[in-house]
Amino acid sequence: MRRVTRYLYRPALKTYRQGDNVITNALEYMGELFILFAQALRFVLRPGDPSEAMASIGVYSLPVALLTITFSGMVLSLYTASQMQKLGFGQYVGGLVALTMARELAPVLAAVVVAARVGSAIAAEIGSMKVTEQIDALRSLATSPVQYLVTPRLIACVTMLPIIALFGIVVGTLGGYLVASTQGIPRQLYFDSIAIYVRPSDVIIGVLKTTVFGAIIATVSCHQGLNTTGGATGVGRATTRSVVLCIVLIYMADFMITRLLVGTIQ
Repeated sequence: MRRVTRYLYRPALKTYRQGDNVITNALEYMGELFILFAQALRFVLRPGDPSEAMASIGVYSLPVALLTITFSGMVLSLYTASQMQKLGFGQYVGGLVALTMARELAPVLAAVVVAARVGSAIAAEIGSMKVTEQIDALRSLATSPVQYLVTPRLIACVTMLPIIALFGIVVGTLGGYLVASTQGIPRQLYFDSIAIYVRPSDVIIGVLKTTVFGAIIATVSCHQGLNTTGGATGVGRATTRSVVLCIVLIYMADFMITRLLVGTIQ
């Protein structure tokens, strides 16, 4: 692996030559992400101010995330309630919707929405600082760009994404109930099914997933921003790459976490 500087601001993906081995490039990129993540962890106890990032990630992302998750719960309930009612399994609808929300839909959709909204903003902001040499100015003032820019955003993503997911589980389940009630599923039957089939461990596992997703979003977005070159065009490329890579890695991480925990959550 090529040597990476202390503050990880050399161009990464743009320096890959055509014809390079794809697997080698992917492993090299993952190594750079791991190094940046490890460097950010060094400053967790003395980061920059994360409050602005927490507001952007948590407060401002909450409405669009909840709206997305609510309609996803409604669609899920629309498909399952009508079919299961016909088959005489209406008593399972509430548990099915809530369990799907807790384990998968709410955590993953919350992460995808945050990656699209916040990940792109982080990459664009840091990328603009990079191409205008503000990153170099920080280093000349003996200020670590990782401590000042990366660690606060990492803390904000890891802290706020689980909160969004928790709200998402609730509103997604309620959205499912609104649709299930139109399909002839009684209120008591719907919520009794949730009490029977959804355990606290299901919610905990779903929320814990989002901490990993938050770390992915912050690390990938900051890495893209710190490695931006090429002026305004480069900032646009970094922003697009950030969103695409975040979403792909979120789904990869979701599969691996679920595969590791499949024996625990059954």
